[in-house]
Amino acid sequence: MTTRTVTNGAVRLHVVEEGNPQGPTLVLVHGWPDTHALWDRVVPALAGDFRIVRFDNRGAGASTVPRDVAAYRLELLAADLFAVIDAVSPDAPVHLLGHDWGSVLGWEAVCEPGAAERIASYTSVSGPNLDHLALWMRRRLGERRPLGPLEQAVASSYTVLFQTPGLPVPALRWWFSRHWPRFVGFFDRSDPALIGPVAPTLADDMVHGLKLYRANLRRRLRAPRERRTDVPVQLIQGLRDRAVRPVGYEDTEKWVTDLRREPLDAGHWSPRSHAGELAAATARFVRDVEARHTVRTSSP
Repeated sequence: MTTRTVTNGAVRLHVVEEGNPQGPTLVLVHGWPDTHALWDRVVPALAGDFRIVRFDNRGAGASTVPRDVAAYRLELLAADLFAVIDAVSPDAPVHLLGHDWGSVLGWEAVCEPGAAERIASYTSVSGPNLDHLALWMRRRLGERRPLGPLEQAVASSYTVLFQTPGLPVPALRWWFSRHWPRFVGFFDRSDPALIGPVAPTLADDMVHGLKLYRANLRRRLRAPRERRTDVPVQLIQGLRDRAVRPVGYEDTEKWVTDLRREPLDAGHWSPRSHAGELAAATARFVRDVEARHTVRTSSP
C-alpha cells in the first residue's frame, strides 16, 4: 500500500494505492459519512487481480475540508475524481466503483462529455443520478402514479433534516458518531461487527458531509438535466436498501446505452455487510468490459 496527495485547485485529496500493479485500475469512491476505509472489506477480494485506488472525498478523512457549501457541488467533486484519474492513470481509462454519494458523483462524472475516454466502466451502488431521479419522479407524478415517488420520498425524508443548517449536528456528533456500527446494523438489519472499525474522523466527517445534501439536492431536483452516458454501467440494486429504493431506477435504460442490473440481497451499506458479493459482481463486470474491449480492438 502506498499513499499520495492529488491536488485539484486548492483541494488536496488523500489517495491510497494497493493491489496488483499490472492489473486494470479500479477506482473506489465512498459516500457519506465514510472515508476510503469504507472499502476495507472489499479490497482484499479484488487486490489480487486489480490495481486498487481509493481516496478520501473533499470534506472527509485526510482530504481538504472546504468551508463553503457551494464547494461541495457535484461538478466540483466530479472534477476531484477526474484529477485522481489523471494522476493515477494518465494513459488508460479506469474502472469505477462508487457507493452512496460516491455513486452519485460517479454518475455525475460518467455523464460528462468525453467520459468514456477516461472511465472504462462504472459500477453504481446505492446512489442515484439526481437528474435521472428527478425526471423519473416528474414522469410518474405526471402520469398520476405517485406510489413510487412517494416510496422514495419517505425513504429520503431524513435529508430534509440534513439540509437544515445546525439542526442535526448535535445528534450526529454526540450520539450517531459514537454508536454508528450499532445504528447501521439496526438500519440495514446486519451484524454491527461488520460495520466497524469507524474512521477516527467520523464525527467531523458526518458534519462536514451535510454540505453535500445542502449543495446539491434541491438544486438538482428542482431543475433536472437530461444526462446520458456511453460508459458501460452496472447497477447494483440493494433489494433491502432502505435509503435508495430500487423503484427509482425504473427509467435508467433511457440514459445509459450499456446497462447491466445486478440485484443484491443487501441493505444500504453493502460494501461492509456484503463485501464478497459486491467484489465478485464488480470483478465480473470489469472482466466482461475488458474482454469486449479486447475483441473490438483486435477485430479487423
